Amino acid sequence: MSTPYRGLTWDHPRGYAALTAAGGDLVAWDRHPLEGFESRPIAEQAALYDLVVIDHPHVGEAVAAKCLVPLEDVFPADELTLLGRAAIGPSFASYRYAGRHWALPLDAATQVLAYRPDLAGPPPATWDAVIALADRAPVALSLAGPHAALSFQSICGALSAGSDRPGDRFVDPDVGREAYAIMARLTGDATRRSIDRNPIAMLEAMAAGDGPALCPLIYGYVNYAAAGTVRFADAPTGPDGRIGSTLGGTGIAVSRRAAVTPELIDHLRWLMSDAAQRGFIPDHAGQPSLRSAWTDDRVDAAANGFYSATRATITAALVRPRHDGAIVFQTAASGLLRTALIDGAPAGPVLDAVEAAYARHHEPGAET
Repeated sequence: MSTPYRGLTWDHPRGYAALTAAGGDLVAWDRHPLEGFESRPIAEQAALYDLVVIDHPHVGEAVAAKCLVPLEDVFPADELTLLGRAAIGPSFASYRYAGRHWALPLDAATQVLAYRPDLAGPPPATWDAVIALADRAPVALSLAGPHAALSFQSICGALSAGSDRPGDRFVDPDVGREAYAIMARLTGDATRRSIDRNPIAMLEAMAAGDGPALCPLIYGYVNYAAAGTVRFADAPTGPDGRIGSTLGGTGIAVSRRAAVTPELIDHLRWLMSDAAQRGFIPDHAGQPSLRSAWTDDRVDAAANGFYSATRATITAALVRPRHDGAIVFQTAASGLLRTALIDGAPAGPVLDAVEAAYARHHEPGAET
């Protein structure tokens, strides 16, 4: 007998282990690579699956394609309000777009600092200290795929005392030049050797002794923390002490093709429950999204202090652009920045090109 529902998640234990173990006879979960988030339009995924694991930059595209069911049509308003209060940082709020929420924040992550204590020593707290460390230890930026643009946005966040994005620009021009200068200083041999490594590959290389001593901004993976070889810390701060980090994580969205039954609602409700988030999910290689899990001593101890070491960063994390076209912009901006950094190009032309790409793919006032 086949299971009533089909789901699509990403092919890493953090993405599939808990969902597969919990699915039972109700949900059968397929997997695609981490890069699958960017490689296939969300409407195509939603046409094939009842439940789709997404990240928040896809919500504008999904709303434009009318392929997902808003959570307000599935759960009572007071339940969503309580979930918003319980989720860590902006994990739940990041899925709100066009006045509604489009995914349950099953998994919470943001860019944090990863390091090898035996090679880097204590983690640097500021960007100035990161640059100083790079003179005596291999420090690598995460620039593969979309991560050049995400790292750039995070550094701008650390340097800016204002809003995440000024008006209808991607970043403030002066802040952007300062952030680009920091990235240029850190685009040395260690960064070049890691140019094709996504966060999973970077962390695996670090754990195996084949990677850098430190990566100042990389999406935190609790799975690499327990062994203790790779440790995690809050993302570096700017001159005024502001943490700069760009939210990641994933959410479960319900597609328009799904027949939403009480059994499905109960299953989703259980996945987001305090008991599952503090027990079942971390016990099955997952990275929970509720604040109660991130502050649970048992959960933290099992992860070698991962949650307590990075909690301030995820609480202050920045939300990415989410408009229809955000993924296209993210890909284009990352390619522009990565090429310019590797080529040693000056800031002006590449930052102008990034802003031009943002203007092409962004509808002013779209993200509400």
